[in-house]
Amino acid sequence: MDGFHVTIRTSASPPLSGTYGRVWISLIGTLCESPPVRVEHFLLPGSAYTVVIKPKEEVGIVVLLRLRLEAQPGFPDLDWHCHDVQVRRSSEDLEVEVFPCHKWIRTADGYIELRNEKACLKKKETFDILINHRERDLQHKQQFMRWGTFVEGGPHCVDMTSVTALGPNLSYIRQRPVNNVHYIKSLIERRTSWSSLQELETFFLFNGRENTIAKYVQAHWQEDAFFGYQCLNGCNPLCIRQIHNLPPNLSVTSEMVRPFLPEDSSLGQEMERGHVYLLDYEVLDQLPANTVNDKQTYLAAPLCLLHYSRQGELKPIAIQLQQAPGPQNPVFLPSDAAPDWLLAKMWVRNSDFQVHQLLTHFLRTHLLGEVCCTATLRQLPEIHPLHQLLMPHIRSTLQINIQARITLLATKGVFDKSIACGLEAIPLLLARGTQRLRYSSMCVPDDVRVRGLDALPICYYAQDALRVWDALHRFVAGWIRLYYCNDEDVQHDCELQNWIGEIFTEGFLGLSHIGAPQSFQTAGEMCKFVTMVIFSCSALHAAVNFSQLDYNIWIPNSPAAMSRPPSQTKGSVSEEDIFSFLPEVNSSCHVLSVLSLLSQPAIDFVPLCHYNEWYFSSGAIVKLVEEVRRELKMLAKDIADRNSQLELPYPYLSPDCIENSVTI
Repeated sequence: MDGFHVTIRTSASPPLSGTYGRVWISLIGTLCESPPVRVEHFLLPGSAYTVVIKPKEEVGIVVLLRLRLEAQPGFPDLDWHCHDVQVRRSSEDLEVEVFPCHKWIRTADGYIELRNEKACLKKKETFDILINHRERDLQHKQQFMRWGTFVEGGPHCVDMTSVTALGPNLSYIRQRPVNNVHYIKSLIERRTSWSSLQELETFFLFNGRENTIAKYVQAHWQEDAFFGYQCLNGCNPLCIRQIHNLPPNLSVTSEMVRPFLPEDSSLGQEMERGHVYLLDYEVLDQLPANTVNDKQTYLAAPLCLLHYSRQGELKPIAIQLQQAPGPQNPVFLPSDAAPDWLLAKMWVRNSDFQVHQLLTHFLRTHLLGEVCCTATLRQLPEIHPLHQLLMPHIRSTLQINIQARITLLATKGVFDKSIACGLEAIPLLLARGTQRLRYSSMCVPDDVRVRGLDALPICYYAQDALRVWDALHRFVAGWIRLYYCNDEDVQHDCELQNWIGEIFTEGFLGLSHIGAPQSFQTAGEMCKFVTMVIFSCSALHAAVNFSQLDYNIWIPNSPAAMSRPPSQTKGSVSEEDIFSFLPEVNSSCHVLSVLSLLSQPAIDFVPLCHYNEWYFSSGAIVKLVEEVRRELKMLAKDIADRNSQLELPYPYLSPDCIENSVTI
C-alpha cells in the first residue's frame, strides 16, 4: 500500500478564502487514528493540494478527518474557507471518499472533525465512533449556543450581544443596493410638525414618485374600500378575521350600521352569511406610549368592524378607538363628519403599524426563525437531514436579530426615538403577543380558514399564501420520505424529538394553549411544522417586510406615532386639525429611512427554494428541488397574469419576490 492520497481543497469563493496558515490533518478510522501530518502547501483560494499519509498501523475504514489550522510566524492569522477533503486509499484507487467542509476554519477553533457527505439519522449510523462524534458535536454547540432572554414573557433568543460572537460561519455581509434616502435624510433634523397637506405632497414627490404602489396609496388612502383592501393585502394581512357575533365590548347596534349594509339585510344576517369582519387591537390596550422629541405620543386600542359588500368591496362600517365602551369612547361611523371618520381610520392604521412591526414582522418571522435556528444548532448535528433542510432558511436570523436588538430596538434606536411603542412598551407587547400566539394561526391553511379568508375573492394574500404553502408542504414531505420510512422512525429520532421539545420550551415557553407540538408522533406532524418554519421565514417575511415602504411612505396612511390623544367626542376636529396628529418631520423621516433599508431586496437575493449548499445538488434531492422550483415558477406566472388585470397588483408572494430566508 502506497498510503492514503488526501486532497485538501480551498474554496474559490467566498473571496479571501485562502490563508497564510498551514493545516495539520489526521485520519480517524474504525481501528485507529493516524498521527497528524502537516501539509506544506499554501492554502490559496481555489487551490487543491494532495498529500500522502502512510499510517504505521491499519486504520480501517476512514470515517472522520481531523483538521487543525496553524498560524505561520510572521504572517497574519487569517481564517481559511475549506471546500472539502477527498481521500483515496491509494494512487490507483478510483473510489474517492469526500469529506465536505464548506465553512471557515480559524486557528482558535482547535481541532475540527469532518465526516462523509451522506446525511443520515442517528439510528442509521453504522459505527460507534460516528455516534460519539454526533454527540460530542452537539455538546460543543450547546456550550457555544446558549439561550438568553430579550424580554420577559417573550420567546428566548441566542445569548449573544454582538455579531462577532457568532463567528464567521453564522455571520455574513449582504450586498445591498445603493439606497437613495437623500431627500428623506435631508429633513431628519427638522423637529417640527408637517405644516400642510401640500408639504407632505412635496415630500412624497421627491421620495415616492417612482413607486407605483405608493402612488396608488397616496391617491386612495382616504377611501373606505382601499382601507379594507389594506387589511387583506397590505403589509399586515394577519389581523383581520371573520366574526359571527359582535364582541361584547363593541358598542355597535344593528340600527347604527344599517345604512352601510344591503337594504334587504341586517347586521345579524350579514354575520350569518360570513360578510362581517373585525380588526381588534386589544393587545395594545393600556400600553404606555412613547415620548418622541420630548413630547408625549398616544396609543389607541381600536376595534374596527368591516363589511364585505355584494359589489366585492370590504369597507369599514364602525370604529371604536378604545376597548372599554363608554360615553367618552364613541363609535365612529362612515356617516360622521369627514374629519372624524378619516381620523378614526388613521388611528386604526397607527395601531396596525405597531402590531405589524413588533408582532407580525418581528415576533412571527424574526424571533420564530431565531428560536428554530438556535434549537437546530443545539440539537441537530450538521449531518442530520433536517439540519440541512432548514439552515438555508433560518441561518440569517441570528445575525439580523442581534443587530436589531443592539440598534433598532435599543436606546436611541428608531423605536426609542420615533415610534409610539417605545422601549417601555416593547417588552409588554412582545409578551402579550407571545401569550396570544396560536399554532393554527401560523399554519396558512388553518389560519385563512379560521379567519374566513380562504373563499374571499379579493384576498390575494390568502390565495397566494395557500399555493406557496402547498408547494413547500409537498417539498418538505418528499424530503422527509427520503429519510423516514414511517411514523416510528419519527418517534424514535431522539435528536428530532429534542429539537421540537426545545422549541416548545424556549420558543413557546412551554405554553400548551398555543397548541404547538411538544413532540412529533407522525411524519405528517413533522411535515406541517417544518413547512410552517420555512414559510414563516421566507414567504411570510417577504409579504410583511418588502411591502413596508410601499404602504408607509405616504405618511398619513400609516403613521408610526400620533401626537394628540384619541378623540373622546365627535365633531371635535376639523380637516386642518388632521395633520396635527401626525408624527413630526424628523421622526417620520427616521422611520422611513429605516423602512427604505428594510424593504430593499439584497443584490445577492436568493429566491425561494434556490440553494447554494452542496447537498442540494446530489441524489434524489435534485429531483425534489427541481419539482418545487417548477411549481413555484408556474405560480409566479399565474400571479403575474392575475396582477396584470388588477388596478393595484399584489406582488409580494410571487415566488420570484420571496427570499429564501429572513433578511434585513
